[in-house]
Amino acid sequence: MISSFMKRPKNTRDTVQLVASGDLRLSANQVCWPAQAAMEKALGAALSAEGFKVARAHPFDAKAKHGFIDSQKMGLEVFRNVEPEAPLIVAEAVWQYSHHVLAGLTTHRGPILTVANWSGQWPGLVGMLNLNGSLTKAGVRYSTLWSEDFTDAFFRSKLRQWLKTGRITHDTSHARPLEKVKVPVSAAKLGERLATQLRSEKAILGVFDEGCMGMFNAIIPDHALHACGVFKERLSQSALYAETMRVPNAGADAVRVWLEKSGMKFHTGPKHGRDLTDAQIRLQCKMYVAAVRLADDFGCDAIGIQYQQGLKDLLPASDLVEGTLNNSARPPVRSRDGKRVLYAGKPVTHFNEVDECAGLDGLLTQRVHAALGQPVENTLHDVRWGAVFERGTRNAERGMKELRAGGKSSEFRVPSSEFVWVFLISGAAPPAHFIGGWKGAEGFRQPAMYFPNGGSTLRGISKPGEIVWSRIYVEGESLHMDIGRGGVVTLPREETERRWQGTTPQWPIMHAVTYGVSRDQLMAKHKANHIQVAYAKDANAADECFFAKAAFARALGIRVNVCGGRSRERGWS
Repeated sequence: MISSFMKRPKNTRDTVQLVASGDLRLSANQVCWPAQAAMEKALGAALSAEGFKVARAHPFDAKAKHGFIDSQKMGLEVFRNVEPEAPLIVAEAVWQYSHHVLAGLTTHRGPILTVANWSGQWPGLVGMLNLNGSLTKAGVRYSTLWSEDFTDAFFRSKLRQWLKTGRITHDTSHARPLEKVKVPVSAAKLGERLATQLRSEKAILGVFDEGCMGMFNAIIPDHALHACGVFKERLSQSALYAETMRVPNAGADAVRVWLEKSGMKFHTGPKHGRDLTDAQIRLQCKMYVAAVRLADDFGCDAIGIQYQQGLKDLLPASDLVEGTLNNSARPPVRSRDGKRVLYAGKPVTHFNEVDECAGLDGLLTQRVHAALGQPVENTLHDVRWGAVFERGTRNAERGMKELRAGGKSSEFRVPSSEFVWVFLISGAAPPAHFIGGWKGAEGFRQPAMYFPNGGSTLRGISKPGEIVWSRIYVEGESLHMDIGRGGVVTLPREETERRWQGTTPQWPIMHAVTYGVSRDQLMAKHKANHIQVAYAKDANAADECFFAKAAFARALGIRVNVCGGRSRERGWS
């Protein structure tokens, strides 16, 4: 018990307490600990320069070989020894499970600051954004901050503000209530019609167990979801496992044949603990068939599979399943009696990591895009990282390709210097988003530190084009949506590889530009680790989808914020 060997830090005016939430898996905590230790050292130096000391509220565990809070139980023990009135920093250089610290943070009375290192190596930014979204949902006041090395003027000035006042103010002028923007009449009518239809006919989200990886922010309260006409079918992962094991080998092998004939390339090897094996792929193909059949059994309009902590000890990762489900062109699955092709010609909309906010968003997106004749494939990505891309640098000699705007003959070039996000979903995206579609899709073994039973990812490079991005989140017991426009750009292959190697090279990547929203604005306002994206055929079509989706959400009672502008040059009127 931590309480048996720790003393509560004294509440002195020059001391800041620090906690670090980590993974639930020992292997991940051990591998990622050096990055966390380096971040805390740099953060400590920044605090020291301001005249403050750091009191770590829990020690490095020599036996476990890391210094993270690695369970909710441990988090409760740690917070019994945290001075409740003193300033507290939650420092994150890794993916973390928010429920490890959420309980303690809900009753902490002193100023809270969440901090992440601006690095793609281990997803500390992703973890911090998840914690921010969870604190927002829980009604806990907090401030947030990020930095590459904790010496830049932006970080230092904001840290100084927090130390003096207990609060940080960020520029969020990019976000405006939808009511302050003129919505085209046609988009407003379509949104209202779709909302009336949804509330009247209702829809079902199939949820294979809630709370994946401690993501409190990913659970929508039933009353808020019901107000939209959407209801949960609470399914068990054991049902998915049982159904997976009932699928015959021949059925699974037919799925793989379809995938490979369509162009997907699997990178396989012989060793289960190291390589992607044929046996792992077969089990994933069985899971795909099982998931489609269960969705049909329960009449689900969308489903969410637990992913990492779900069936990892029993089955390979569900990535191949998830990305395939979200694609219109996918292996056909017949009913058990063979008489029907299930969800023929369309995706079985899937919300990764059982993120119900993404599930509701995906449902709205699918209906809007179908009504407008636009691509219906949509997915969430992690807001993993990002950097300014400079044309003419060693890694970018060929420069960016041109994007076509609005389906017109006119073209515009990506500026010579621009911040480009790395949106990197943790394992799979629909191949309709990739350059080359299925022919641009590859399967690599999921990293062993996360997935002992491996499984293929569904990796590709997202194609250039116009997108709508959004996020539904919970605040004050009600639903909110931030929605904006953006573009996906093509970077030179060597730059893509550099970004992959700096993050997770087995996972699909999107090079995204958020129109009219800077790096720091998105970080300050975004209330989740995830961001939903969908393509449109051109810029004008993307604007139409944007307005219709915003109007749809508003008609359902969701509070909508319009973010940024419709292009790099044009804002919203």
